[in-house]
Amino acid sequence: MDVQQIMVIGAGQMGSGIAQVCAAAGYKVILNDLKAEFVERGLGGIKKNLLRQVEKGRLTAKQVQEISDRLTASTNIDDAKTVDLVIEAAVENMEIKAAIFAQLDEITPAHAILATNTSSLPITEIAAATKRPERVIGMHFMNPVPVMKLVEIIRGLATIDEVYKTVEDVTKTIGKVPVEVNDAPGFVSNRILVPMINEAIFVLNEGIATKEAIDEVMKLGMNHPMGPLKLADLIGLDTCLFVLETLYEGYGDPKYRPCPLLRKYVKAGYLGRKTGRGFYQYE
Repeated sequence: MDVQQIMVIGAGQMGSGIAQVCAAAGYKVILNDLKAEFVERGLGGIKKNLLRQVEKGRLTAKQVQEISDRLTASTNIDDAKTVDLVIEAAVENMEIKAAIFAQLDEITPAHAILATNTSSLPITEIAAATKRPERVIGMHFMNPVPVMKLVEIIRGLATIDEVYKTVEDVTKTIGKVPVEVNDAPGFVSNRILVPMINEAIFVLNEGIATKEAIDEVMKLGMNHPMGPLKLADLIGLDTCLFVLETLYEGYGDPKYRPCPLLRKYVKAGYLGRKTGRGFYQYE
């Protein structure tokens, strides 16, 4: 299947990053969100990122203009009626995602593929909100999208090979590395990563070491580019908590129980970089 036009739903950090790499690869992209101010903020972030690439000599001003010309702002989900692929990057909430996919099922052409950028929610359950579960798939991008190479491609129970192959081809076209993963809570990346972060929070909570010491051990001892507590701040502590709760509910295993300190920080509004304070403080 030939994909020419893509809609990205959600103009936040992930959605705008996905829109950027798709437009840079030559696709026509509709960036959609609930309010015009959200979309404009997302497009503004894309422009800022692209201009930074010009300063570094990686893009020309002409290329930036060409990429910008392939981006269209949207606040109407009905604009999906002409697209070949939708990549949903809305909030991590099953009810919201299911409602979006039910709408998309009615609006998009019959051939369109509906993909979700969920970090942990089951693809099969999202697909069940549509009458085309065979054309629903997961595309889990890593943050920040323009930099990180991995995309986990997650088949739902009904996803057909043609859909997988098309999404795999798109992933390669936008310069990413596709890795096939079966549908399970947390997939591969977050099933391994987030429990590690949770254990680091337990170590901090138990007073075994300071946050700086914990991060230094993992950076210097395990060669991680960033310590787990700084990484949690980058991901968002609310997102870490959500993934842990999804794992805990999905597997019923106490090893996924969120650390009480993580819950306390989220309730206090200390969500990490996006709020200026998490385990560390930010300007």
